Amino acid sequence: MKVLHFFKTYYPETMGGVEQVIFQLAEGGAKHGICSEVLSLSKRGASRNIPLEGHLTHTSKLDLHVASTGFSVSAFRDFAELAKKADIINYHFPWPFMDAVHYVLRIHKPTVVSYHSDIVKQKTLLKLYQPLMHGFLARVDCIVASSPKYMESSSVLQRFKDKVTVIPIGLDRNTYPHVSSEKLSYWKALLPERFFLFVGALRYYKGLDYLLEAACKARFPIAIVGQGPMESELKTKAKKLGLTNIYFLGGLPDIDKTALLMLCYGLVFPSHLRSEAFGISLLEAAMFGKPLISCEIGTGTTYINIADETGLVIPPCDSDALAQAMITLWENPEESKAMGRRAELRFEQLFTAERMVESYAKVYRSLLSKWEK
Repeated sequence: MKVLHFFKTYYPETMGGVEQVIFQLAEGGAKHGICSEVLSLSKRGASRNIPLEGHLTHTSKLDLHVASTGFSVSAFRDFAELAKKADIINYHFPWPFMDAVHYVLRIHKPTVVSYHSDIVKQKTLLKLYQPLMHGFLARVDCIVASSPKYMESSSVLQRFKDKVTVIPIGLDRNTYPHVSSEKLSYWKALLPERFFLFVGALRYYKGLDYLLEAACKARFPIAIVGQGPMESELKTKAKKLGLTNIYFLGGLPDIDKTALLMLCYGLVFPSHLRSEAFGISLLEAAMFGKPLISCEIGTGTTYINIADETGLVIPPCDSDALAQAMITLWENPEESKAMGRRAELRFEQLFTAERMVESYAKVYRSLLSKWEK
């Protein structure tokens, strides 16, 4: 079975949560007889048949980028050529240009949409895009939501609930690099013995303003891994607040990120808007047995992090509550360790890549069976 994944960006050019999901599906699918390829856009131009671990990647030239949406004239031709060879098309939403490609090319193949997030920020443009979006989602065969909470709280998913299947995102430990004792020693020498960790893009919906404000009240060491459009603004704010307990580490290779996940005391994840549909960093920390702090925003974050079981859940946009959550974990190490153990157990029960890939494989086979009749 050949599956073509289509999304605006992909490894190694970008390293986001959607890219991680596509990678896990592409790599894990081989065990189920699935040959995966990925088409994305790149400012570097077009490329073909580039190996990435066990699957192939392709890029079309990025011509224009507006309101977080990439556009490419050549992608119409490239997608049409690759789609001809595929048995299943797996789209990754949201990306309005993708909807247009599907419409213009009149794709006649079994289609799956991995629904990663509602469109939250671009409210004015959303009104213009809605007819295309609703038409696109009405035409595809199956929509996959990443958590029951997101399906229940998304008005878009509720509109198409008859074709929605819930498949939680999963990770494979074996795809994470082995960390040497030398690498661990390197980070132990740079950071305090105990520290909280944030991992993610430095974007508007991550709630990092509230984390910095909380760090004024709970002056524990906090390592921030990631880069993004808010980096300069956040560093300026930290300086104004006189914070000496914040370590901005920038974007790091996977081996360093893995080392920090192994060493951290707990993960703090203050995302406060529905743009944070799931929270892969939460999942990674759970995989490494760490207690979690997250906000209740009606999405997958509190499907991963169960309040008072795997960590602490606080209201969004509340720096006082965030500070108190960090104090509670810091001052109760035994209970924090127990939360970490329960987080890891929940990961093993619900969030492995094998479970995710197996569920997707069942969806793919079901669609192929229906199309063959």
